[in-house]
Amino acid sequence: MKIIDKLAWIYVRDRRLLAVRSYGKQRFYIPGGKRDPGETDHQALIREVKEELNVDLIQNSIEPALKFTTQADEKTAGTQLTMTCYYANYSGTLRIASEIEEMAWLNTSDIARCSLAAGRVVEYLHAKERLD
Repeated sequence: MKIIDKLAWIYVRDRRLLAVRSYGKQRFYIPGGKRDPGETDHQALIREVKEELNVDLIQNSIEPALKFTTQADEKTAGTQLTMTCYYANYSGTLRIASEIEEMAWLNTSDIARCSLAAGRVVEYLHAKERLD
């Protein structure tokens, strides 16, 4: 079994979750990505969010949210994604960059538009009464 290890930034505004969609993809995912060699979770998350959305996460606001494993989207059966999610505040203006084609604010009615992992985050936030 192959495991893909990723970090993700959970940001909720007006009871909607910030999500992004890469060029050529149909489903939305939670902003974030993989660590580069030697990076801590916080360093990697700050770098990935800057690359995708042009904002700076505020280091001392980063706090753990949840961690889970699910089938990885668009990968062969048995390829698992482990996602470690964090909450954080940011400075700057959200705007797509890098490989991102679209940014959206999603709630439970949008779950069909989400990757498997993003769908898990939507369900988690809904259960915590943070998302409509």
